[in-house]
Parts: sequence; structure tokens; C-alpha cells
Amino acid sequence: MSAKTGAPIIIVRKRSADHDDAHGGAWKVAYADFVTAMMALFIVLWLLSASEKVQKAVGGYFLDPTGKGRQTGTTNSGAGETLTLNRENLQTLKEKLEEVLKQIPAFQHMQNQIRITLTTEGLRVDLIETERGLFFETGNPKPTEAGIALLKVLAGELVKLPNKIAIEGHTDSRPYGRPDYSNWELSADRANAARRALAEFGLDQDRVSQVRGFADQRLLKKDDPTNPSNRRISIIVRNTGLDRQEEAAAVGSAAAQKSQ
Repeated sequence: MSAKTGAPIIIVRKRSADHDDAHGGAWKVAYADFVTAMMALFIVLWLLSASEKVQKAVGGYFLDPTGKGRQTGTTNSGAGETLTLNRENLQTLKEKLEEVLKQIPAFQHMQNQIRITLTTEGLRVDLIETERGLFFETGNPKPTEAGIALLKVLAGELVKLPNKIAIEGHTDSRPYGRPDYSNWELSADRANAARRALAEFGLDQDRVSQVRGFADQRLLKKDDPTNPSNRRISIIVRNTGLDRQEEAAAVGSAAAQKSQ
């Protein structure tokens, strides 16, 4: 006590700033997450009210931030738009195809032989062969019953989209065994047989822009070139405008060579 007043002496101790750190600053992380979530919400709300052109431009950026997939010339879809404007449609088609394929009675026996992926070119459906030949008769360009059934299902979905279609044929590295008929002919003939089947089931002939035969040049299993999985048919739903860009590039290249 003070000798003069008799009042008690009060000592105030200030807590150190380390108290906040003892909790690990977890509240800061939570607050940052909240701010990020709110920002994302505002962006979504803004996009919903924006024009279709703005929505496509923003979506195109996130799908192709480097700009490598952008068109370099003016096309019917507009100058500077990305080639993947219909990627959302392709994703929807991928999901629908997977659901439709599950309805095929034999699908459970072939689901590991069907691969559906989204690539820079578009939606790719790979029909991967087995040792016995699931979709095409072994060593033959003729489709099997399972192959025809699956192509019919694919045709029924492809007719609903305006996109161009490309069809590829691939083989393994085993020599075909005939001097006048190689894996090049076999891969191209299988791709063409798939084209005819799709046309038979309603796909407009004009929708097919490319039929390619790659023989064994694009193996799925490069470390096992004779593996039957390397034998496959690929059906690609091409991104909108891709054919026009390739055509324009070819014309530009030919014009440049002519002027030299």
C-alpha cells in the first residue's frame, strides 16, 4: 500500500502478441476462404447476367489460358474465338454416352474396352480391341456384331450435334502377313468401315471430315507394341471451327509457297 493514501497498488500486465499465434492463425485462413468464396459467387452472378459472347470469352480463357488454341483468322463463328466453345456440349455428350452405353446388355463385358476422353481436338471415343477381336474381326476390316451395335448407339447421339467427325484406325505392330496389304490398309479400311456403319445408322455423310489410318504409328502401349490394346478405332467429335482453321491454314500455306 502507498504510505500516503493507503490504496492498493494495481499492477497491469499486458499480454504478449504471441497469444494470437498460439491459435495458429486459423481464423485468418477461414476468413480468406470466405472472401474467396464470395468473390467466386460474385463472378458467377456476373457471368449469369452477362451476354453470351462474354460468357464464351471467359469460358474460352479458362479452357485455353495460353491462347494456343485460338483462331488466327475470321470465320463464321467470329474472329478470335477459341475452338473449344462447344466443350460444355462435348462434356454433356460424354456423360450421356456413358449413361447410354450402360444400357447395352453387353456393356458390362466391354466397358474396359471403351474409353471416352476430352482432348484438344474434341471428344474422343476409343473402341479398344481384345486379343480375340471385340469390335472388328481379327485381321479383318469387318465389324463384329458388338461393333455394329456400339456404332449404332454412337450414331444416335452424334446426329444430335453439328460438329464434324473424324474417324481413326490403329493397329498393333504385328506385321499383317501379306505383301499387298499391310497395317496401313487395315487401319484405314477399319476406319472407313466405321464411317459406313455410322452413315447407315443416320449420320450425315457431310459430317465426316476426315478418315485416317495410322497403322502402328500411334500406339497406346508404346512399351508393348504388339499388345492388342493398340488395335482400336477412334471416333472424334471435333471442336467447332477446327476444320475451318485447318483449311484456312492449308490455303494460306499454299498461297505463301506460290508467291515464293
